[in-house]
Amino acid sequence: MDCMEYFHNKSKANLAVTTAIAILSIAILTAMEHNFTNVRAQTDLTNSTLFVSGSASNQTKPDKVVVSLGVETTDNTAQAALTSNSNLMNKVLGSLKAAGVQENETSTSTFSISPNYNYSSSNNQGRLIGFTVSNSIQIESSSIESVSKWIDAAVSAGANNVNNIYFSLSSQKSDMMKNSLLKDAIDNAKIKADIAASAAGLKVIGVKSITIGEAGSSPPVPIYSAKAFDGVAESPTPIISGKQEISVNVSIIYLIG
Repeated sequence: MDCMEYFHNKSKANLAVTTAIAILSIAILTAMEHNFTNVRAQTDLTNSTLFVSGSASNQTKPDKVVVSLGVETTDNTAQAALTSNSNLMNKVLGSLKAAGVQENETSTSTFSISPNYNYSSSNNQGRLIGFTVSNSIQIESSSIESVSKWIDAAVSAGANNVNNIYFSLSSQKSDMMKNSLLKDAIDNAKIKADIAASAAGLKVIGVKSITIGEAGSSPPVPIYSAKAFDGVAESPTPIISGKQEISVNVSIIYLIG
């Protein structure tokens, strides 16, 4: 092999080595850049978040009612007051049964026998003048349209206390309302998140977490007339249940980018 051929072959070998080194360097730099881009993307994905609250509410008619009513009697002796009270309460229960109240819808809520004293004399202990017996029952039913009829029937039979009328939602209807409102609350939060992200030149790309708040409700206030207490009412006692408002709140952390 002459001198010229030797140097020619050596130059080709050096060129091949140099080319291989260059290709390897480019591959390493490309991999490093790709890894750096992934890390940066993951960092942005983790740190770029948006907290939004959403809510939804609706009104609905109650489908459950609780009525507390009773009889209070006073007499010179406890036995006389109790006998009078028991007779009247049995009449009240009979009238309610005739008006459609089921036996499993009625229960005793309170019962008491209390002495009555006259403190107008100089005796600091007071003078015993009689006893008062109070007996109240509770009606819990889904027949809310019958409340007026029940009150009138009870008062006509001798009831002289209507302690409370409370309208509410049954568990089944309440759960149905809450589930429907939950979707609306999440949609409400998403609308807010889209608007806020767009204003910042970004987009909502995911959800990091969702927190569901306690569902709230405002019970309706019943409206009823007291005219039935003066005797049998000429027309049914008006009872208006009104509407009950149910609300649901959610807190959502969105991922934006």
